[in-house]
Amino acid sequence: MIWSLQAAPDLSDRQFDLWSKLLEERAGICLGDAQRIFLQTQISMRMRELGQSDYTQYYNRVIDGVSGMMEWSVLIDRLVVKETSFFRHLPSVNYVQEYLQHKINNSELDSSFEIWSVGCSSGEEPYTLSMVMNETFELARLEPYFGIIASDISRAALAIARAGIYPKRKVEMVDAPIRQRYFKAIEKGRYQISPEVVDRVCFNQANVLNINEFPSIELDVIFCQNLLIYFRRELRHEIMDAFVERLKPGGILICGLGEVVDWTNKEISRIAVGGVQVYVRKTAQ
Repeated sequence: MIWSLQAAPDLSDRQFDLWSKLLEERAGICLGDAQRIFLQTQISMRMRELGQSDYTQYYNRVIDGVSGMMEWSVLIDRLVVKETSFFRHLPSVNYVQEYLQHKINNSELDSSFEIWSVGCSSGEEPYTLSMVMNETFELARLEPYFGIIASDISRAALAIARAGIYPKRKVEMVDAPIRQRYFKAIEKGRYQISPEVVDRVCFNQANVLNINEFPSIELDVIFCQNLLIYFRRELRHEIMDAFVERLKPGGILICGLGEVVDWTNKEISRIAVGGVQVYVRKTAQ
């Protein structure tokens, strides 16, 4: 029987250790033994496509020069691209909207309102923020003076995001007024997002492990949910500290509930808000 029709062989402890260390070194992802089956399944599926049957041989292929980096980019897409949706965590999205509204009401917008969506996957999160920001500026009868930087490690996910085309099942979850305004039905039951939403988002391929190499631009909001849970505690803290450096005074940092539980930074304060884990950068006294 050919290997592609057989059940995937089990990763040995040594092989699992090799692959786990590679993932942590290159992407910061820390896998416990509970994720062994997930890792084994994703790697074995890719090996089947290539006609390979030995985990160690495939590992050597992945770490071998330029061709290895190309293969790594294919594999990492399988391991990190997560299922997401529009308006996935509504309390966090609403908090960003309220923060912008507060700035408008108090005439505190002296420049463009800038957001960074970190770990944006296939684009639903930054497009959600773009729709909400556009609605907020419109209700205030102001020109929509905002921009969103959206980054992810996966080139495949970013290709989907840039296209701005989504299946019906995802779009049907959006409230009717927003859906009717910002989505246009196209062929094969798919929907295209409106240019007024797409044009506000700039997608970039980036590895958050290299955050200190990112441009030090000042942001009003950093939105990072369901990403830090993959990293070790010390790395989470380093990334959060780097986020703080890129916030404007008074800017906010939102992460997933429970993702960071014991982090402190003298430049930041946590805000007590139910259902949202949000921090604000202190302003000069």
